[in-house]
Amino acid sequence: MVEMELVSLKGVSAESKALLLKKLGFDSDGEFVLESNGRKLMDRYLSVPVRLDNMAIFPGSTIILDDNELSISSYIEEFGDVF
Repeated sequence: MVEMELVSLKGVSAESKALLLKKLGFDSDGEFVLESNGRKLMDRYLSVPVRLDNMAIFPGSTIILDDNELSISSYIEEFGDVF
């Protein structure tokens, strides 16, 4: 099994986050995460737009969520503990 290192995005610059999003097929307007069609990416559990400064990307996926307790616990419930 390959060991993954978890990296917090909290201290990462907005520019670096935007570059990461582009590599994953997303984009940013500098404030929000955008889908490839230019629409704001909505958190899959809360249906709120995901802000660039509060995004979370989970190991082994390109699922991008708002970094809040409800979305994270819902992700773990759906996909299991990937940490």
